[in-house]
Amino acid sequence: MPYVKTRDGTDIYVKDWGTGRPVILTHGWPLNADSWDAQAMALANAGFRAIAYDRRGFGRSGQPWTGYNYDTLTDDLADVMEATGAQNDATIVGFSMGGGEIARYMSRYDGKGVVAAGLISSVVPYMLKTDDNPDGVDEETLASIGAGIEEDRPAFFKTFLQQFFGVGFITSPVSDEVVDWAWSLAMQAGLHPTLECAKAFGHTDFRADLAAFRVPTLVVHGTSDKTVPIDATGRAAAKGIAGSQLVEYDGAPHGLTITESSRFTNDLLTFLGR
Repeated sequence: MPYVKTRDGTDIYVKDWGTGRPVILTHGWPLNADSWDAQAMALANAGFRAIAYDRRGFGRSGQPWTGYNYDTLTDDLADVMEATGAQNDATIVGFSMGGGEIARYMSRYDGKGVVAAGLISSVVPYMLKTDDNPDGVDEETLASIGAGIEEDRPAFFKTFLQQFFGVGFITSPVSDEVVDWAWSLAMQAGLHPTLECAKAFGHTDFRADLAAFRVPTLVVHGTSDKTVPIDATGRAAAKGIAGSQLVEYDGAPHGLTITESSRFTNDLLTFLGR
């Protein structure tokens, strides 16, 4: 079943590997489900069922004009869970923008069928810098994302993904080919979905959703994340989610699922084993 049709008729591309207790993986912006391949393969080999899907507007999924808000995106997650039968004993794990669907699912669906959750380099609880969120990203920086994409999307993502993976002038935790691969994933998304989702993850406040987490929750974040600063997100999420486990990767950039792939995969499997 490579595609699931959502309640509003959007086709969502789904990768369903392995058998066992389901682990649903939501990807980051501007990538797609393929960015989870290393973890999905490890999960399947360890006896779990790994379900990763392309968010609407991205990868191989449909590109409708509407629906790029977190309520609709979370309804898509719920529809994928229902269509795949992954509604019992499920773990839901979100990377970056994907953490928003996880948080909103816990509140909007009261965590139905979920036994554990993960927020990885996640935008939760709030990215935007405000008077009551001083560690966030300022509006001008967020606005520059949309401006850069509209001016020259291919060039913008080349630069963006270098920061994403912590590529510097002297050292790089990934090869040039990894950056090129991620760029190819980003360019599969539609222009309109890409812009609308950038607005969504930059301006959606998930602070009220944190109280809905009533399951073991793993929070992983890199201390050198320049894309999604840890103080406004990972550390704040862990503080707001009762009983959560915060694991900080010292010096790691935003894309730690790839730069720290082995370590992160082991941490995820250890968490699931508990």
